[in-house]
Amino acid sequence: MAERPPTDGIAIRTTNLTKRYGNTLACDNVNLEIRRGELFGLLGPNGAGKTTLFNILSTQVKPSAGQALVGGFNVTRDAKKVKQIIGIVPQDVAAYEKLTAWENLIVFAELYNVHGRTAYQRANELLRMVSLQGRGHELVKNYSGGMKHRLNIILGLIHDPQILYFDEPTTGLDPIARTELWEIIRVLKRAGKTIVLTTHYMQEAEALCDRVAILNQGKVAALGSPKKMGKSLEEIFFTTTSGDSVAPARQVRA
Repeated sequence: MAERPPTDGIAIRTTNLTKRYGNTLACDNVNLEIRRGELFGLLGPNGAGKTTLFNILSTQVKPSAGQALVGGFNVTRDAKKVKQIIGIVPQDVAAYEKLTAWENLIVFAELYNVHGRTAYQRANELLRMVSLQGRGHELVKNYSGGMKHRLNIILGLIHDPQILYFDEPTTGLDPIARTELWEIIRVLKRAGKTIVLTTHYMQEAEALCDRVAILNQGKVAALGSPKKMGKSLEEIFFTTTSGDSVAPARQVRA
């Protein structure tokens, strides 16, 4: 099973985190602290730096400067340890369509060095959690879009990570399937998972997130609790991301 992160209250910390591609600053001195057990949202227009930040925190991209700690581990020096404690739920379904849900879970378990009885027990628990226990031995290609997305979530949970990254998980889903995934995310938060969610939906961020960071041109343009920002999240989003320059970061105490 995954190594547990330290109990210092902070799951993720970035300090002056910077990523440069040529003359472009994709992340520009980003400073964030994400608390353990928090559901934290990343918002921003296309090109704002969300994907770059997401990729750095998941060890897929190395920063140009600054530092990022995930579970107390440096994403550059301790990449292997970071990978053990995080789970990634990508926007596109990662499952193999010619395998059953059960077979997919066992394959992913092997990738995370989860074997034997532990893997079987974990797979059964996860299938029950997303109400797929009756369809676990059916080929994924026969699943509906909502079922595939539910399976996508539990593939990232097979090694029982404490920190989860969701990359726009409800994009393209109908309202019913989106609501089902929202409830699964809430269940994971109640179980104590730290969750980082990137989304384009203001309603989704307001409904789910304890706090959000709005990124624009690689900078944090606003940060705080959606319920305590004083304006609607949509209004703040368009205020902080309009124009050619980035407004000073709006810090809201949560």
